[in-house]
Amino acid sequence: MPDATTQGTAERLALGGGEISIRSGGDGPPLLFLHGGGGAGQWQPAHALLAASHRVIAPDHPGFGESDELPEVEGVDDLVYHYLDVMDRLGLERPAIVGHSFGGWVAAEIAVHSPERVGALVLLSPVGLRLPEHPITDVFFVPPPEIPAMIFHDPSKLPAPDGPPDADMLLAIYRDSTALARYTWSPFMANPKLERRLHRIASPTLVVWAEGDRVVPREHAERYAELIAGARLQTIPECGHALQLERPEEVVAVIGDFLAEVEAEAVAR
Repeated sequence: MPDATTQGTAERLALGGGEISIRSGGDGPPLLFLHGGGGAGQWQPAHALLAASHRVIAPDHPGFGESDELPEVEGVDDLVYHYLDVMDRLGLERPAIVGHSFGGWVAAEIAVHSPERVGALVLLSPVGLRLPEHPITDVFFVPPPEIPAMIFHDPSKLPAPDGPPDADMLLAIYRDSTALARYTWSPFMANPKLERRLHRIASPTLVVWAEGDRVVPREHAERYAELIAGARLQTIPECGHALQLERPEEVVAVIGDFLAEVEAEAVAR
């Protein structure tokens, strides 16, 4: 039997009008990991590395991966309440929340809405801000063969598939893309009100941006770090938008050092 810290343990959680899929592993302080437009239904190397020091909980957003489409979850604002319910059901008190890309946007919205519920916040190349002068790449119009070069600095590091895509894989990709579009299409990848609300975030915050990110311009990471009190900005060199997939060891080291400092300060208080 594979160790759960390495492989993750899958479970279903009945919530609202259906069930969501959650993978978890490790032991220690709780860490809620919110995936981006891709990455649902996976226990990634970054999850396993984080699980060496934390209890990692990695749910699939409603409509993504193996989670049902919950009728009551129609937008990002609904996802905030959804994840507060998930935290309540799982008994997560002030977890660290790590969010990548779209998941970073959701994580920021949770920390804005309920700052007292978040112990630490890590935003990995987050979307969510409306900066017309620095637009997010419209990934919905990128031809599939160009996606690897769009999300990886070095496309050769993209995990090799087990074989040619079958019907189930294509349907899963279509389903995730449809769910992402439902949440982010209008306004595109942003909440125009989020920028003026970021001052509400009270948790220690780390913003991580990949220097080779072709999806999210650096200015978005800088704006998050500027408007969240005390936030830090750290960059990962020679890395693309899917930073926790392309350079999991480096990204997890940055996250781990930050969380260790936050947790040590909490103990000292």
